Amino acid sequence: MSARDWQKSSYSAQGNACLYVSSTDDATIRLRESDDPDTTLTTTPTTLRAFIRSAKAGRLDHLAKG
Repeated sequence: MSARDWQKSSYSAQGNACLYVSSTDDATIRLRESDDPDTTLTTTPTTLRAFIRSAKAGRLDHLAKG
């Protein structure tokens, strides 16, 4: 499995909290943070799309409340 080059999110500032994304030849999406680059989250395009839609719609806001 060869990862394509990591791309920094356009929403990440110049600080240390940057999100990077890459995809593999089999269309797996990989995500990592700049402060812990050895930890990688993998997902599919369909699942990532559903997660982003849910976050934008506010359906995950209850998870941030402590």
